Amino acid sequence: MIFETIVTTAARDGRPHIAPMGVRFEDGLAILAPFRPSATLDNILATQAAVINCTTDVRVFAGCVTGAQRDWPTRPASRVESVRLDGVLAHTELRLEALQDDETRPVLRMKPVHQETHAPFPGFNRAQAAVVEGAILVSRLFMLPADKVDSEMAYLQIAIDKTAGDAERAAWDWLVAAVARHRAGAGSLP
Repeated sequence: MIFETIVTTAARDGRPHIAPMGVRFEDGLAILAPFRPSATLDNILATQAAVINCTTDVRVFAGCVTGAQRDWPTRPASRVESVRLDGVLAHTELRLEALQDDETRPVLRMKPVHQETHAPFPGFNRAQAAVVEGAILVSRLFMLPADKVDSEMAYLQIAIDKTAGDAERAAWDWLVAAVARHRAGAGSLP
């Protein structure tokens, strides 16, 4: 099972990096597999640390993959040389346990060393799930056929129309604009 999260890392100089990333859990370890090139990978190799952030603010997912907004408030992690997002429901701090190097997509096995819950989970919202799925589509525009993107975005639009609040609508608009920019050839995504 893959969980869609926001992974935060810090460069050696403390500069934060925020990235949506699917995370698996096996044998008590968090498994991250970032594609190269990757600031997340570079930071983890430099500091041996990362933080998994659990949030229902889907603007973070959409903002990061579209470049609409990349700077989100962070604060220092409690036990590892990294940062966590401010205002998340929970976070888990990780230390690098093992690296399975690969030219394209290394596998990082990371040990959870600290976890905090900051707010209760209010439940699922279909629009939030639609934005996360839309963000995954946008992150793969370079490899997906246009008709697949169109059909999936049209289906996800139903959840946006029925259940979105202001934050989900803003995030969705960023995603729709990113698809349009991609189609117009107006530049690549971050």
